[in-house]
Amino acid sequence: MAAPNNNPTARRHKFWETQPVGQFGDVADVSLPDGAIEPPSPLSEVRADPYPLPAAFEWFTCDLDDDALLADLYALLAHNYVEDDENMFRFNYSPAFLRWALRPPSFFRAWHIGVRAKESKKLVAFISGVPARIRARDDVVRMAEINFLCVHKKLRSKRLAPVLIREVTRRVHLENIWQAAYTAGVVLPTPITTCRYWHRSLNPKKLIDVGFSRLGPRMTMSRTVRLYKLPDAPLTPGFRQMELRDVAAVTRLLRAYLARYVVAPDFDELDVEHWLLPQEDVVDSYLVESPETHEVTDFCSFYTLPSSVLNNANYSTLKAAYSYYNVAVKTPLQQLMNDALIVAKQRNYDVFNALDVMENEGFLKELKFGPGDGQLHYYLYNYRIRNGIKPSELGLVLL
Repeated sequence: MAAPNNNPTARRHKFWETQPVGQFGDVADVSLPDGAIEPPSPLSEVRADPYPLPAAFEWFTCDLDDDALLADLYALLAHNYVEDDENMFRFNYSPAFLRWALRPPSFFRAWHIGVRAKESKKLVAFISGVPARIRARDDVVRMAEINFLCVHKKLRSKRLAPVLIREVTRRVHLENIWQAAYTAGVVLPTPITTCRYWHRSLNPKKLIDVGFSRLGPRMTMSRTVRLYKLPDAPLTPGFRQMELRDVAAVTRLLRAYLARYVVAPDFDELDVEHWLLPQEDVVDSYLVESPETHEVTDFCSFYTLPSSVLNNANYSTLKAAYSYYNVAVKTPLQQLMNDALIVAKQRNYDVFNALDVMENEGFLKELKFGPGDGQLHYYLYNYRIRNGIKPSELGLVLL
């Protein structure tokens, strides 16, 4: 999706200038060390009460075991969350996806923070955090991954977003966690890296019909369909869906692979079981098991994030796969990802998206991905990586 164009030096960020994040003016200051910007405070000094809200609203902790409440959260996000610049598409996270994204091992229910209208009890804003262990260079840090900041469109003038951010920060601090990771499509102080989305057409006719992509110069629809045609079945011997019995082998592969990146998650087997074991229309993972030795040698995965198609008479949804974590050891990465495209096409996805993180640049052009105009900026809260990193040095994918 297209991200709004922002000139970081031209805009003041009054809220972020008060926060322990890298500031635009810090970049040239070689005296600033990497690592925590502010030390932890004694827990006795963390504010005990929630931050005040405007009088018509109240805080509400969202219990995602409650189907009715989950439906309310789904509706809030489906109608008010991220859209592209042209207002043609809006992310449409499924209820099953939200449960998966927000309830990893050792999650804190208090970090699923809603704001309700006092009278109607209608959910009008939300922010979430989930706990993670993230390695920055040689430093494994307990962090919160902050996501799903959403304010109802009619309340955007109420300045609720900074209060939501302060409140989730307070609740994270109460668990003695002092750092966080998050992404945004806009430039704030200060990204550790900026990534670009790339898109691979799987159903080019539909993508053109809904305005997601357009016919290339001197291209007909039939030539375009031929250009993006894929084989009917994966080509790599031993390519199969991941199962519960594979968790230990996939964890070993992933830990060894992610160790080469400057910033990456520190996954254990519980994390891998939660984040990568296949769930229908949520996350898909495939691996290569050697037909001779039965060793698991390679791994690829993608998650499912449809977009609502706005103002189109023929289509209401675009089914999109997003590249997640991939490890190619014995199988060439390009071949492994071609098999991922094939299974996504078999499962009726319309488009396969990938960021230019990790080694992804090694397959994007060759597998006919095209660069999108959407950028995703990665941020760390209360943790400095002074000179930033390249997208290819980032081993972290946030949903």
